[in-house]
Amino acid sequence: MRKSTPNSPHISGRWRRVGSAAAATAALLLAGLGTAVHADAAPRTGAPKVSTKTIAAQVAKAHVRYQKAACGATPKKGYAACDALRVTGGTTAYLEKQAALKGTAPKTVKPDAASDTPTGYGPGDIQSAYGLTDAAAANGSGQTVAIVDAYDDPNAEADLATYRDYYGLSACTSDNGCFTKVSQTGSTTSLPSADSGWAGEISLDLDMVSATCPNCDILLVEAKSASDANLGTAVNEAVKLGAKFVSNSYGGGESSSDTSYDSSYYNHPGVAITASAGDSGYGAEYPAASKYVTAVGGTKLSTSSNSRGWTESVWKTSSTEGTGSGCSSYDAKPSWQTDTGCAKRMIADVSAVADPATGVSVYDSYGSDGTGWNTYGGTSASSPIIASVYALAGTPGSGDYPAQYPYNAAGTSALNDVTSGSNGSCSTAYFCTARSGYDGPTGWGTPQGLDGFTG
Repeated sequence: MRKSTPNSPHISGRWRRVGSAAAATAALLLAGLGTAVHADAAPRTGAPKVSTKTIAAQVAKAHVRYQKAACGATPKKGYAACDALRVTGGTTAYLEKQAALKGTAPKTVKPDAASDTPTGYGPGDIQSAYGLTDAAAANGSGQTVAIVDAYDDPNAEADLATYRDYYGLSACTSDNGCFTKVSQTGSTTSLPSADSGWAGEISLDLDMVSATCPNCDILLVEAKSASDANLGTAVNEAVKLGAKFVSNSYGGGESSSDTSYDSSYYNHPGVAITASAGDSGYGAEYPAASKYVTAVGGTKLSTSSNSRGWTESVWKTSSTEGTGSGCSSYDAKPSWQTDTGCAKRMIADVSAVADPATGVSVYDSYGSDGTGWNTYGGTSASSPIIASVYALAGTPGSGDYPAQYPYNAAGTSALNDVTSGSNGSCSTAYFCTARSGYDGPTGWGTPQGLDGFTG
């Protein structure tokens, strides 16, 4: 995708409104923050000091409210909704961490208002949490990560530039060949109609590729609508244009048509295709249920005093919001998946940060819910993160289904095993509850370097 020029820069469902949920506890604030200091913002010196007891009391009272990105109501049959959730008010984990580093009280995000500065985790946090600090600096050049979404975001390139400039990442533009935006037919000029709801989803996806794989090229493929057929056609176009890594941050209820969609749109050996597990809590969604994709669940990511500097648990905000998981009703079990409780395809395979309370910073100037810096979550965040980790790990084998790679590394230090939390109630415990080893909500765990994502 990138043109060869001197000194060329390198870089790279369901919809529902939800109520309040308690923010991270004071333990997040007070435990070992020096181990994982944010790489993108230095603590202020000489700031007025506030006791840890006072901070803890304030954080205990803090609440974060989330709002589903306005990119689709509960989808009708054959349509998908995006899996993005935006913080609309309260105190995020990032704000709490920064306050503790400075010895001040945590700031809050005003309801339904974007911020002038980031309020969520940035590239340094994501790379630190997932053991990518060295890899992200050296790998990814020459790789293209494709993002598939519905409708057009007319400000996608400009917003991406704002995000990358703030975090000191090299430029990724259409001029230097790093960024390309096309329709589902591959046209760069005849694009779908613009949609302010899906624009937030697009910004989240593009920013997460940049945060995880700063040297990767980015291909944005915009489907003309959120129908399964058009989104699937966009996946095919991404592969046709040469992308070996394709992220899909959308989903909907399963149907008997899914196996035909599998063969028509998602069966691409040699390509790492990731799909969000969903944001509606326990239950299987498609295309995450496809046996050809890597189904990506979601976690709550918090700083810690342990050797890693971070801890993770299953993301669950309420009975109707949290990472998806479950046993497919239609898709056959891939040969490498060996859990015995589910006779068909089990979701998920791996996971990454998704809880909006411990969410990621995104810059979006075309969104319908407040423009500027927002903190986003949802498995919309975890899917492009995992697609980008695959890109850092290198081109998949030509006949491989890369969803198998984490299973090859199961039980090793290449993956952070997530062992606490649940996303709902289920009759077979590991379908919805974390445990040592494989479980539905988080799969085999989250990345710790690249070894879990290579052939």
